[in-house]
Amino acid sequence: MLPEIQTPHRLTCHCGAVEMEVTLSDGLNTKRRCDCSFCRRRGAVAVSAPLTGIRIVKGEENLSLYQFGTMTAKHYFCKTCGIYTHHQRRSNPNQFGVNAACLEGVNPRDLDPVPWNDGVNHPTDRVE
Repeated sequence: MLPEIQTPHRLTCHCGAVEMEVTLSDGLNTKRRCDCSFCRRRGAVAVSAPLTGIRIVKGEENLSLYQFGTMTAKHYFCKTCGIYTHHQRRSNPNQFGVNAACLEGVNPRDLDPVPWNDGVNHPTDRVE
């Protein structure tokens, strides 16, 4: 059974310098992992939120942006503790992927089984 998610739900990095209120698209039902070169190293379980679903309560200046490859996805991290908080998705730039482990009261271990997305063979990499 998945933990109950409030709307909006509190999200923090490890050190607490970044805090957000997040409204997820479908609670924890969008849980997933990705095996692209970046995500498989990061190892986080992500859940979806619309672009309007994140409100930064504090620490916006403490967020660092990382982009690579096609420069479509935007990955955000706390500059102090290094925790990945969220990213604007490459597969759907109209959504954020949110680090489920940063959601208050959520332990990613409780989310198993978590499906994997094939980021190695990403649809936008295909030339037709």
